[in-house]
Amino acid sequence: MDHALIKALGDDLFDALSTRTTRTPLTQRHPGITIDDAYHISLRMLRRREAAGEKVVGKKIGVTSRAVQEMLDVHQPDFGFLTDVMQYPDDARVSLSRAGLIQPRAEAEIAFMLKDDLQGPGVTREDVMKATAWVAPCFEIVDSRIDDWKIRIQDTVADNASCGVFVVGGQRTDPYTLNLSTVEMTMTRNGAPSGSGLGAAVQGHPAEAVAWLANTLGAFGIPFKRGELILSGALAPLVPAAAGDRFEMRISGMGTCAVEFVD
Repeated sequence: MDHALIKALGDDLFDALSTRTTRTPLTQRHPGITIDDAYHISLRMLRRREAAGEKVVGKKIGVTSRAVQEMLDVHQPDFGFLTDVMQYPDDARVSLSRAGLIQPRAEAEIAFMLKDDLQGPGVTREDVMKATAWVAPCFEIVDSRIDDWKIRIQDTVADNASCGVFVVGGQRTDPYTLNLSTVEMTMTRNGAPSGSGLGAAVQGHPAEAVAWLANTLGAFGIPFKRGELILSGALAPLVPAAAGDRFEMRISGMGTCAVEFVD
């Protein structure tokens, strides 16, 4: 894609976010779109957000578990950026309208807080563990600016990996005190069970997913920076969210996280 088209598509997705509207999939409008094109579109969308005053505070990995890949019919991970405007405190009441959410879904994840910079290629799971200050349970509320979640990998990458907002639990845990592949997550919606999973659901070990992202972004010259949060991907299938819903989760050895939605 030429620069003008990349700019136009990034601006269009930013406008969709701003107006809480959706768009026809990019892969339908431009069948030749590549993942590299999509990444540059997402960067244009990010530049618009930064121009509006937002600041990057981390990165996210999506579509890491088989369950989510099958749900969305997207069969490789995607990646996006987190900004300060997207972050909410534990047990927050999130207004769907104020947060710009259109068709949100909740997913339970493990967040990594970095104490050191990392940049691919060549980053390993152990490198990630050494660079991590703490881990915590996290709700990522994914959302799509694409009609009816009819996404392919290029659509979700262009749309900042379908990220909406995120909520990080209050407990901070040294990752070396846990086996992150065997931690157990349970989630409820309005008090009823709505999902469960193990850390191994995320590419065998959540730090493997973080290493993958460090290496993927490293190919574009994008580093992980000390003080950034990295969301490692869903431990269970996504659950639709609506006004009035309250989600709670617990991850063994890591504590709890909660979020509630209002209009």
